[in-house]
Amino acid sequence: MISTVHIMLIVIATAIASVAAATLMTSRKMRNKVAYMLDALEDKELNFRFDEKRLVGRRFNKTLNRLRGIFDKERHEIIEQEKYFGLMLDHVKTGVVVVEDSGRVNYCNNTALTLLGVATLGHIRQLRTVSDLLYDIFQSITDGVEERASYYNESGKMTIAITASAAKIGKEHVRVIAFNDISNEIAENEQESWSKLIRVLTHEIMNTVTPIASLSETLLKFDDVDGEVRNGLNTISQSSRGLIKFVDTYRNLTRVAMPSKKAFYFRELAERVINLTREQAVISGAVCTYVEKSEDVLMYADEGQITQILINLVKNAVQAEAKNIEITAEINLSEHIIINVTNDGHPISKESQEEIFVPFYTTKQEGTGIGLSLSRQIMRLHNGSLKLTRSDENGTVFTLVFR
Repeated sequence: MISTVHIMLIVIATAIASVAAATLMTSRKMRNKVAYMLDALEDKELNFRFDEKRLVGRRFNKTLNRLRGIFDKERHEIIEQEKYFGLMLDHVKTGVVVVEDSGRVNYCNNTALTLLGVATLGHIRQLRTVSDLLYDIFQSITDGVEERASYYNESGKMTIAITASAAKIGKEHVRVIAFNDISNEIAENEQESWSKLIRVLTHEIMNTVTPIASLSETLLKFDDVDGEVRNGLNTISQSSRGLIKFVDTYRNLTRVAMPSKKAFYFRELAERVINLTREQAVISGAVCTYVEKSEDVLMYADEGQITQILINLVKNAVQAEAKNIEITAEINLSEHIIINVTNDGHPISKESQEEIFVPFYTTKQEGTGIGLSLSRQIMRLHNGSLKLTRSDENGTVFTLVFR
């Protein structure tokens, strides 16, 4: 017969075994919950929540839910930071492309797309459609090296300076490629070099020729100078004066007046340019029109200087045997005023496209070669730019940008 003591021992042993089993089961459930949560966090899944209503494990579940909340908050903060940095990178003037070892583009800001002249960029092999040189540089550029590439896009000729930095995103090695448009900088340096050369040459020529012209004219005043000597002195005098006039013309390249700016509607200026060039256009069978793509384009510039640029572009178009010349004006999303002068005349050859803004370069028999160079200088003084955007069988387009 079992005694009372034995019964009590059996009850106590059963209770201990039950508590131990319950603890073991609870511990296993806790481990399973932690493992589940860790798997979910690793997979970036945070749409789970543990039951806090049950008495058993309620405190533990609350702790896990709190941890989930902390991770969720951190994730949203990271997402917001990424959006902020993305917006910031989209508004800088530097193109930024993040390239994986495979050539796949991990990130590309809007400036990069604009500078490269592409709508999207998923892999750097797409750059072959822009320029083989550009593709080669993006594929091989390394830390600490600066490369330069020139190519054509819808905006015309571009020259960019390119640098790269190695980085790591997770387990992936990437290169952060940054590049800037240095087209204006190069053009300004070239223009400055030409201006210095012109100043030196005109100074030396004037110092040499002026005394010769003066002396020949003085000798012609003497009555005892006759025959071949007089004819020779006349030739010297006329040639000297012609050379002095020639040099004075080219001095304009080195002393463009600072713009006297005022506000005016571009439509009025465009109509005046059309009227001033109408006679020459009609003789050549050309028609010049104006199209305003943005309503009431108001400019702040030197009206006379801008008129000079447009007259020069229209006359060049007429000389290229254009029959249709169109001037357009619009304001882009960056609040820049864009003026395009388009014509259907003979296209400018690829070779000449590289040279047309160089002082003294001309393909015309009676051209001086200073019109476009002078026009570009005027645009720089307006903090703007003038470039040949396109010249092919579909037409020639010169673009003025006022920033």
